[in-house]
Amino acid sequence: MPDILIKNTRVFFNNNLQPAEVLVQNGKISKIGKQIDVQRLDQVIDAAGALTLPAGIDVHVHFREPGLTVKEDWYTGSCSAAAGGITTVLEHPNTIPPTTGRKSFREKLKLANRKSIIDFGIYGGVTGNIEKLAELWGLGVFAFGEIFMAQSTGELNISEQTLDEALSVITGLNAMACIHAEDEGIRLECEAHLKGDFSPQSHSRARPTMCEALAVEKAIALIKKNRSRAHFCHISALETVGLLRKEKYVAQKSSSGMTCEVTPHHLFLSTKDWDRLGSFGKMNPPLRGHHDVKALMNALNDGTIDMVASDHAPHTEAEKEADIKKAPSGVPGVETLLPLMLTAVKRNLLPLEKMIDVTSRNPARVFGLDRYSKGVFAEGYDADLIIVDTRQSSEIKGDRLHSKAGWTPYEGMEGIFPEYTIARGEIVWDGEVAASRGRGKFLPGRGLIINEDEIDEDIDDNV
Repeated sequence: MPDILIKNTRVFFNNNLQPAEVLVQNGKISKIGKQIDVQRLDQVIDAAGALTLPAGIDVHVHFREPGLTVKEDWYTGSCSAAAGGITTVLEHPNTIPPTTGRKSFREKLKLANRKSIIDFGIYGGVTGNIEKLAELWGLGVFAFGEIFMAQSTGELNISEQTLDEALSVITGLNAMACIHAEDEGIRLECEAHLKGDFSPQSHSRARPTMCEALAVEKAIALIKKNRSRAHFCHISALETVGLLRKEKYVAQKSSSGMTCEVTPHHLFLSTKDWDRLGSFGKMNPPLRGHHDVKALMNALNDGTIDMVASDHAPHTEAEKEADIKKAPSGVPGVETLLPLMLTAVKRNLLPLEKMIDVTSRNPARVFGLDRYSKGVFAEGYDADLIIVDTRQSSEIKGDRLHSKAGWTPYEGMEGIFPEYTIARGEIVWDGEVAASRGRGKFLPGRGLIINEDEIDEDIDDNV
């Protein structure tokens, strides 16, 4: 790996934004100082006053491979991530086939190992496969989820009874459950009532805030019963914020651990965007109102919400051009996560330190990625870095992004994109993709019982 000196930069270090130089050696941050003298270097980057910050960790992506590669694959998805300053992703199971057993896990891992330019972990799916969860954990899945409590893309939703059984097993494995909380009963009732309404806005009414809040309430009861470690994906509702704030800051007598994430599309888009986006704005949970958006940003700032994750879920333009009932749910977002969050800092919606927390430190801490030296800007940790000039913003344009989707719900909005993305000491983005397929590293979960080389050999022999 090259030895790189980043000079004439500013870093957020020891709780202050300050001028510094950063030395990268053997893929690690080897020194942070005012002036660094070194005998031999492979490359010097003059940042010209730009910031050097921790790269992002996105714990919620759908890279669509295997089975749905017309929408995305591991190479294009990881390139899109790198171009937006993301160097580690955790990928969810609703591909074809879904990642719910040994063969499907190994198939996905083989593809990711060959194609991803950034580091990655893989989630194990939870359906009626309770007897396979221990095997998946031993194979190296990072956590379990997205566990769907209501129908969504991939149709992997389960009953409350199955969720209860799954949480019991997951707790016994000392693993984490990641829950997509929407109530199937409310969804079915609302969608039946709105059967004849084809307005885009009807999708928000078909999955109202109480659809999410009731599911979260039910899930909390089961989490407490099973003493589980659980993470709520993409929370979107004011009522949900209240429930989780109570659990995290008032009812701390519970021994269970609960964390949650919010997406950029729930922070920066709202129901007012339905007229502009039409069915391109369809996702689950759906776009919310002004009061929900405000509550989410407040909860991000006060620590109720632990992190931001993209829920990158690309579909083709042709698919999204269908009416609101037929169009698939999901929007691309891995490449715009950090640019939007940096813009939010510029707009004084949250401080820089908080942005670093919710895009890097907290995802690493909550998901245990810090044991892989991820998520901390300090000597000895992986050199997963971005160099970004916050004085330079640009208009987000779908045709400039790197996802196969070719479009973005943030068209025309302001974004601050990185000039360089460095992953484990290698430049993977410098205005164009600068990394080879397959350089990304598989990050297995804590349950792995065989080493990575043995997995790779077994994949080659059996898939």
